[in-house]
Amino acid sequence: MPSKSTRNPIRAAVIGGSGVYDMPGMNVLDTFYPKTPFGSPSDPITIGEYQGVLCAFLPRHGKGHRFLPGEIPQRANFYALKLLGVEFVVAFSACGSLKQDLPPRHFLVPSQIIDNTKGRESTFFGDGIVAHISFAEPFSAGLSKLLVEAVRGLGLPVQEGGVYLCMEGPAFSTRAESRHYQKLGADVIGMTAIPEAKLAREAEMSYALLSMVTDFDSWKDNESVSIDMLVGHMAANSENAKKVIAALLPRLGVAANDQASALKHAIFTDPKAIPSSAKRKLKPIIEKYIR
Repeated sequence: MPSKSTRNPIRAAVIGGSGVYDMPGMNVLDTFYPKTPFGSPSDPITIGEYQGVLCAFLPRHGKGHRFLPGEIPQRANFYALKLLGVEFVVAFSACGSLKQDLPPRHFLVPSQIIDNTKGRESTFFGDGIVAHISFAEPFSAGLSKLLVEAVRGLGLPVQEGGVYLCMEGPAFSTRAESRHYQKLGADVIGMTAIPEAKLAREAEMSYALLSMVTDFDSWKDNESVSIDMLVGHMAANSENAKKVIAALLPRLGVAANDQASALKHAIFTDPKAIPSSAKRKLKPIIEKYIR
């Protein structure tokens, strides 16, 4: 566990995506790199004060960008954040746009998600304990609103609400796939919000995502995604993301966690039938309801 100086619950966590690997200006107090039942997190979690707010920071791909989207140890990441007492998770994710009026360097705070991933581990449960969370509204409405307000307060372009389609990757879309996703009603496409949103809900955390547009995916004729295209847009988005973090964190001091009871009616297994090993493994997640 963290040192005595940081053992108070750390309510807010920031998950950095592509191009966001640190939080310059954070007064670092500690680092946390636990072994969880699901392995180790992507990177040591930095704990510190930022704009006067105690928070945690975790780069989802690891510093140096070491993990493919499907390799990210997401269950370990969110289990570790739960151990710290995190209630609010603000995640940043580079994405492609499926709309002409959502160009590179614009932001979107999604309200819905389409899961097009393939076989990712997306639940803490199993091995003798079954839970079915409500996921009709996959993002925290309250936290998303605060995030939009923070972005708008900086004068940055942002769309409030919309559909994020999570693809498997790591290759970008074919042109046919990109046009198919448009027909599904998706606004942006990325590779990482699943299983983050599902695990955050199971861990009873409010979760909001800032989608940072770097390209138009591949639906446009004679235009496709390339690394050369992404680099400049990603750098600009990264700088703006850090401004958004600074504007958002102070707003969380009086915020309410609207997912604090997400598991209350979700665990279906009779407590008497749950193996002791499962209870021990998931104690930080289920101890409010199952002992």
